[in-house]
Amino acid sequence: MELEGRFDGEVVRVAGDARQRFHDASGYGYPLEGNEIALAPVEAAHLLFRERIGVVADGERLDFRSFLAREPAEDFVVRYLVYADLRSRGFYLSPAREPWIEEPPDADFAVFPRGNGPDDGEVEYAVRAVGERASLPAGELAEGVLAVVDEESEITYFERARLEPSGTSGIDLPRGVEADLLEDRVVVWNPPRELYERGFYGQPLEGRDYDRPTLQCSLVEAAFLADRGTIDLSTEAVVDRGRAVEGERFDRRLAVYGALREAGTVPKTGYKFGADFRTYADVESVEELGHSELLVRVLPADHVFEPRDLALDVRLAHGVRKTMSFALVGEGIDWWSLERLTP
Repeated sequence: MELEGRFDGEVVRVAGDARQRFHDASGYGYPLEGNEIALAPVEAAHLLFRERIGVVADGERLDFRSFLAREPAEDFVVRYLVYADLRSRGFYLSPAREPWIEEPPDADFAVFPRGNGPDDGEVEYAVRAVGERASLPAGELAEGVLAVVDEESEITYFERARLEPSGTSGIDLPRGVEADLLEDRVVVWNPPRELYERGFYGQPLEGRDYDRPTLQCSLVEAAFLADRGTIDLSTEAVVDRGRAVEGERFDRRLAVYGALREAGTVPKTGYKFGADFRTYADVESVEELGHSELLVRVLPADHVFEPRDLALDVRLAHGVRKTMSFALVGEGIDWWSLERLTP
């Protein structure tokens, strides 16, 4: 028998044996007095579409179509599509707000492990649902899952996580090596072999065949080396050249480059992958170099992402067996990774 719920503009209240039938058995809503439950509009829409309940509002009986037309919440259809998709995958989920969840995550939905419900106290995924044309300010990023609904209502899931770059790479840097600043790069003359072969700084000017490499370094590498006294150029001169070449972006990239080096990783240009850097965690020698692990895009802390750009970045990184990461530079550096997820 179909139960009837009453929509008061915020929740749909369903009485009868609703608690046993919907909350206890399938994780919908939250209990009220007796056997009555309250359903969020997205939960009610799902049950209404499946013809498990009827809904009445202001004396009018609503079908699924008229319920969607009446629901005023922004992006309701996007959130409904994500909710329905996760239900179809066998998950129970609730709106990520009280009283559905005692300590709700910063998301649209709290998704419970398969076989669990809202009363089990465990959240598998915190999911935020957005359309493909949404704007995503970097400052609003939180750990969890981003569900992007495209114009054909297909859904792509991305997992967002805090990142702490780390590795075992690094050498004791020499001091006072001769170098010249030439346009948008620096040439380092007669450096010790380990600067390139173990530290992986620069590229040999002679190519792969060298007796003792003369190195060409990017401006960001050179600024880092100048600051540590490794090359005999002033840090100010190199940084000024970097700013002349690429503006304030240079300062952000230099901050991230230095942080990556200090964390024991080797950052190299990510140009051919459309990123700022690719990184190697455990460099012992250039001859035994493995694959880089991360692609790093350096952005200001107030950057606004578009889901389409995120999809392109993640697809490219996955295709070359790397993890896409973002370094958001403000007063400090916030590190994030983003990967495709199949719930």
